[in-house]
Amino acid sequence: MQHVKTKIGILGSGNIATDLMIKVLRLSSSLEVAAMAGVDPESDGLARARRFGVATTHDGIDGLTALDEFADIGLVFDATSAGAHKHHDAVLRPLGRTVVDLTPAAIGPYVIPSVNLSDHLDEPNVNMVTCGGQATIPVVAAVSSVTPVHYAEIVASIASRSAGPGTRANIDEFTETTAHAIERVGGARRGKAIIVLNPAEPPLVMRDTVYCVTDDCDERVVADAVETMVEQVHAYVPGYRLKQRVQFEKLTVDDPVRALGGTLKVSVFLEVEGAAHYLPAYAGNLDIMTSAALRTAERIVSARLGRGGESTR
Repeated sequence: MQHVKTKIGILGSGNIATDLMIKVLRLSSSLEVAAMAGVDPESDGLARARRFGVATTHDGIDGLTALDEFADIGLVFDATSAGAHKHHDAVLRPLGRTVVDLTPAAIGPYVIPSVNLSDHLDEPNVNMVTCGGQATIPVVAAVSSVTPVHYAEIVASIASRSAGPGTRANIDEFTETTAHAIERVGGARRGKAIIVLNPAEPPLVMRDTVYCVTDDCDERVVADAVETMVEQVHAYVPGYRLKQRVQFEKLTVDDPVRALGGTLKVSVFLEVEGAAHYLPAYAGNLDIMTSAALRTAERIVSARLGRGGESTR
């Protein structure tokens, strides 16, 4: 019996939405792009979608729900903005569509595929946190799985060129959402997130630094847990890798970080290179979001089929 793909819609026609569309078209054996909805009729994303034979509208969510193709769509990716997503969720939830949210709106539970996706496969709305969260929270979770993390701080450095209007408009939401997810998903007692827009030319790939403050512990066990987690993320984000071995530093008695609790600082340095499906290779920050969203949607669909559900509405 031939497998029927689940039809999906994409809200947004910018960089992230377009890269996501191309990933689904090229890589997914279980999803089919049925429609893309933007608000700019001249956007490259909508033009490319039309060339691929995908139904399009530049009337946003209203245009999407008015399309004939919407009746067959079971899942919608939202790649717009945190503010717009609140309205989109209010429209789509009563219509029974599952939403994978790539904005920092955080209406649904935070999802990091390598950490907690299996806990949220039945949710009507799941949130992909942020690019920094997708890159660093797996590491915090790996450390906290073997020793308590009193404090975790992440620094995400991305190429300024890869930060479009949506990213720049959501900086406050980025830091707040990421910090909360470091605690709720990563397991840290306290979390902090910092984003740096690097103006270097030529643009540098995404770099992420994770600091965890823990009690004294078996350093080899911690390093093994981090390395195992990096391999798991690498499975769906091929450009995700450690820059160097996990570092450990004993905190001195007068080190101000000691006030946060703990006696050991664990430092992890990461690099995320994009797959260049649509975005440049240096835009690993955007690639990790679309890759994580694709993995999440495929797992949701797979889980439903495994329970005997239909692959299309």
